[in-house]
Amino acid sequence: MPTGARATTVFTSSTLSDRPLHARPMATTPSTNDNPNALTDAVLALVLQVPDSNEPVGEHPAERAHAIARGAARTASLVSGSLSLPPGFLGWLTVLPELVGVWKLQAQMVSDIAAVYGQRKTLGREQMLYCLFKHVSAQLLRDVVVRVGERVVVQQTSLKVLQNIAQQIGVQVSKAVLSKGAARFVPLLGAVGVGAYAYYDTLQVAKTAVELFERASIIDETAS
Repeated sequence: MPTGARATTVFTSSTLSDRPLHARPMATTPSTNDNPNALTDAVLALVLQVPDSNEPVGEHPAERAHAIARGAARTASLVSGSLSLPPGFLGWLTVLPELVGVWKLQAQMVSDIAAVYGQRKTLGREQMLYCLFKHVSAQLLRDVVVRVGERVVVQQTSLKVLQNIAQQIGVQVSKAVLSKGAARFVPLLGAVGVGAYAYYDTLQVAKTAVELFERASIIDETAS
């Protein structure tokens, strides 16, 4: 070999199979960061298509909203836990489908809660975005819904502003996913933990929705 030349090792299937596990090259772990637009697109799809609701206006809306929230939280826990059962690499492949599945359940829950408070017709993309993601980053949504006394002012936003907020929410969600990613390498126990988090997360969304819809809303149609 010429002086100063670097040696190049060529790995074949036979050489890898003969090597101990700790000495083999490790595969990279896939994540939602592999497609930076995936979460942004998912968030936008949710808020741009607000689901309808069959819930009637409730005589006791707080009680009905509580029941809706508990039911949605149980379903979200089951969906999230089931999709988290595959361990390791396969578990990472289910991250985005799991998030989208839970978000869709939560969006329907928000629509149902709005309906029992008699505010389904005024439910728009801004309120949906606020309810679904206020607990993720209240700072990002501080100008979308503003409480003024016993009322709330909802600022209608342009699509460009929505896209910007959705992108930043996607970054926040990505960080949260990565921080909890180790749970996916622990079969069953990890799925239980992920399911429990989905249950808690759904109740947080429901709490925000109730706090919003139990007050009269003023829609500011001056798009920002």
